[in-house]
Formats: sequence, structure tokens, C-alpha cells
Amino acid sequence: MITKKVDAVTRIPEDALKVCPPIPKAVKIELTNRCNYNCGYCALRTRRVKGKQTIEWDLFTRITQEMRDAGVQEIGVFYLGESFTAPEVLVDAIKWCKIVGFPYVFLTTNGSLAAPAHLRAVMRAGLDSLKFSVNASGDEQFEELMGVRSALFWKMISNLKEARKIREELGVKCGIYASSIQFDGEQQAKMEALLKEHVLPYVDEHYWLPLYSMGSLATKREAELGFRPTAGNQGRIGALRAPIPCWAAFTEGHVTVDGILSACCFDADARWAMGDLKTTPFTEAWHSKKFQALRAAHLRQDVTGSVCEACVAY
Repeated sequence: MITKKVDAVTRIPEDALKVCPPIPKAVKIELTNRCNYNCGYCALRTRRVKGKQTIEWDLFTRITQEMRDAGVQEIGVFYLGESFTAPEVLVDAIKWCKIVGFPYVFLTTNGSLAAPAHLRAVMRAGLDSLKFSVNASGDEQFEELMGVRSALFWKMISNLKEARKIREELGVKCGIYASSIQFDGEQQAKMEALLKEHVLPYVDEHYWLPLYSMGSLATKREAELGFRPTAGNQGRIGALRAPIPCWAAFTEGHVTVDGILSACCFDADARWAMGDLKTTPFTEAWHSKKFQALRAAHLRQDVTGSVCEACVAY
């Protein structure tokens, strides 16, 4: 089940609690910096990258080969952008990752662009896990939080239901999952009603997430949304981790569309850049001096003065 995968990544094992931890089991790679949503809680809103980008194919194939050779087992074909805005690249990326030999290729999507034809394509390509982010209880809240027309909300619900049918039609083993942000008690009650009718019957597993501080933007988002984020990225509700040391710097790699290895799972503006994979091999970047220094601060449980200070101290 997907929660076992999530918990395995967010739990830092003893042998990884060091400035030079082992190569991570999982890496997320951003195929595109585009997204058709404008979520008020998302770090992507602050991105300063100029123009809409798609990852260079030669870069993607090279770094994934390096990762597989180094022992990475799981590849997420997404990071901050919505991968279904570049469906052809997404399908090719999944196919390539299976050719290279990754046992597990996974994807998280807002679901609104995951049309049946695209769902068939990614499942045929070998996708092992497809997770839908369901973070609004209805039309009105969707427009308020996601900043786009409510028709996309029902498109997401429709595509989620179709995913189950298509999996059965194709006879593939792709897991179908959903997660939801637990904003507060009242919001959870509204969400539970929606999930019971439109989500839970169609997915293999659903889990709740806290509202993350997303790379030190928590104070601003609380003022905008009226919801209080958690400190750092504490994983999923039911298996929350301490905000420091942050697992994102020790157990999972994160690569931006322009090839930057980041120490943060919500790095929209390269403040957590630890290495440039266009010029530096993945293993070397994972063990870079800059990365070691940041991890040392986390291991001391004192990130004062570091880029992580505002995020984990919130």
C-alpha cells in the first residue's frame, strides 16, 4: 500500500542520520514546471523560473541512468509542476524508467488533465502508482483554494473514477490512490462526505496530509488562507515525523525541471539548491559539501541562520 511507501521514505533510518547518507531509495524528478492550478498553499506560486519549461530529454535519461546505477529504486515522474501538462514527455519518461530498470515508478497529479486517453497511455507505459490530490470539498472551496474554475474539480473526480475502470480494462497492476490535506476539523468533515461518495470506492487507499509549510512560506500562507500550516514536512497524518532533522534532506532526492538537486521537497526558487546535475553527477551532488553542511545543521537540531530556519521553526 502507498502509506507503507510514504512512511518508509519519511522515516530516517539510523544509517542515514549522517552528513553523507546512503544514496536515497527514491527520487522525484520534475518533468515540467507548468501547472494548470494556482493553489494558494503551493510553493509553485513563488517560482521565479522564466517561461514554461520541460526537462531536457538528454538530461533526464542521463541522470536517471546515473541514479539507477547508484542504487535508486523508485522514481517519481513529478516534483512541483503538473506532469499531465506534458503528457507525451510523461509517457516517454515512464517507458524510459522501466527500460532502465526502476522497479517502481510513481506519479502524483491534481487529476484534472488526466483524461482517459492519457491514463491508458501512462498505465500501458508501466506506471506503478498513480495518486490523485483531492484537496477541496466542493466547487466553492475549490475555486477559492485552487484559483481556477470549478469545472476542473469535477473533471478531476471523473478522471479518478475512470482510472479504476481503465486499470481493470487493461489488466495492469498500477495502484490508484488519493490524498487530502486536512485543513481543520470542519473542513475534514466536509471532505469525508465527498470522499465517501466520489473517491474511496475507486481508490486502493486514501490518506490525510497536514498543510505543509512548503519551504518557509508558512506565515504568508496562513495570512492568505486562514489555515495554520505545520512546521516543516512531517509526512502523513497517522505517521507524523519530527520537523527536524527533515527527512527530505536525507532519504529522498528532488530534482527541478532545470536539473537542480534540491534539499527541499517544496523548493520553488532554488534556495535549497545543492548541486547542478547538468554538470555534476548525481552521487557527487548528493554528497556535496553544501548538502553536508545543511544536514549537519539538521543533525545538531539547530538550523538557525540556514535556509531551513523559517520552515522548520514555524
